[in-house]
Amino acid sequence: MQQTKILLDESEIPTHWYNVVADMPNPPAPPLGPDGKPIGPDALAAIFPMALIEQEVSAERWIPIPDEVRQFLTMWRPSPLFRAHRLEQMLGTPAKIFYKYEGISPAGSHKPNTAVAQAYYNKQEGIKRLTTETGAGQWGSSLALVGNKFGLDVRVYMVKVSYEQKPFRRSMMQTWGAEVLPSPTNLTNSGRHILAQDPDSQGSLGIAISEAVEEAASRDDTNYSLGSVLNHVLLHQTVIGLETRKQLEKVGEYPDVIFAPCGGGSNVGGMMFPFFADKAAGKDIRLVAVEPASCPTLTRGHYAYDFGDTEGLTPLMLMYTLGHDFMPPGIHAGGLRYHGDSPLVSQLYKEGYLEAQAVSQIATFEAGVTFARAEGIVAAPESCHAIRAAMDEALRCKETGEAKTILFTLSGHGHFDMASYDKYFAGELEDYDYPEQAIHDALERLPKVG
Repeated sequence: MQQTKILLDESEIPTHWYNVVADMPNPPAPPLGPDGKPIGPDALAAIFPMALIEQEVSAERWIPIPDEVRQFLTMWRPSPLFRAHRLEQMLGTPAKIFYKYEGISPAGSHKPNTAVAQAYYNKQEGIKRLTTETGAGQWGSSLALVGNKFGLDVRVYMVKVSYEQKPFRRSMMQTWGAEVLPSPTNLTNSGRHILAQDPDSQGSLGIAISEAVEEAASRDDTNYSLGSVLNHVLLHQTVIGLETRKQLEKVGEYPDVIFAPCGGGSNVGGMMFPFFADKAAGKDIRLVAVEPASCPTLTRGHYAYDFGDTEGLTPLMLMYTLGHDFMPPGIHAGGLRYHGDSPLVSQLYKEGYLEAQAVSQIATFEAGVTFARAEGIVAAPESCHAIRAAMDEALRCKETGEAKTILFTLSGHGHFDMASYDKYFAGELEDYDYPEQAIHDALERLPKVG
């Protein structure tokens, strides 16, 4: 069966990012300081350039993409949209399945979409160094790539369990000139505090964020870059959904349901936000975030103000959270091991505009293998969560006879995750549902504000 690939030319790369805040029925809740009072832009100036702070608090619907950023994006954008004919045939479904493939970027994922913008604005304001965290390594790889392009030194605090599980991601970052450290480290107060409590700590994104933020705040030449969660990050990712809308229009299609993997929210915002205005206006479209059952932030977390990091160095954000000291299990979808979710994604979920599903680890790898055998692409474990949900929806269509149009984000390839696939084939992966008592205990330690 012939594969359908829907392409755009470089002239069709978006010229503006879409800001979902302009179309949200209710304004986003403000971030709070340690005293529980709303903070202003100046409170973020120690770690972010002013251009990004302005984007973080903006309510403008369209924000121009600088020419230099857009030119860099042409290295891999526009990315292709595929009709998954072979997968449809294998499942025997009447549904149409489309996927937007972001794995063609040099770093192998969607993360460079925001890394380029963040590096550009930091360079414009005279910053010399960037610190960041990374889980699976996709974000760290992306910042290393663009740091090299813009002449910025990059230090990456990589969650220790991923540092050990994914050595080739580490090698990729080093190839582009970044320094990569297994977090927690002895270089920061945050890392030393964690290691004093647990010398064998396997780390978490929350801990790695604490270390990166602490270092950035202590040096005038250094800023911090974040790969998900914050408003400006999701803003930059909307190139995904904006391109996808154009591609679907070329073939006369519109999705009935969209699935995206969800850790901090950059996949969800990147694909779904450009469709949100339609949803808010009454369009019958479902927007579904898919997360791991072992890190069930939306499906089992609490909507509350919490820190974005383990040590409480970031502002307090209103979001779905499992508690800032949540210690995730060492699942192989390292990019989804985060205790909280984007405040924008969280608010839209709270208000009923987004849905959420949690899927188990073994089921995600089963879906990844099925997809690879049908479509030829080995997907990253994070992306396999969306594949699983899309396949389940297609199988429901098989039962009901509905010819729905299903869309999902395939946000990265799994070429550096083959050790995880090996464990799946060897029967060494286990499903893990995070204990209810552990969630309860972590939520008891939420900051008492609001």
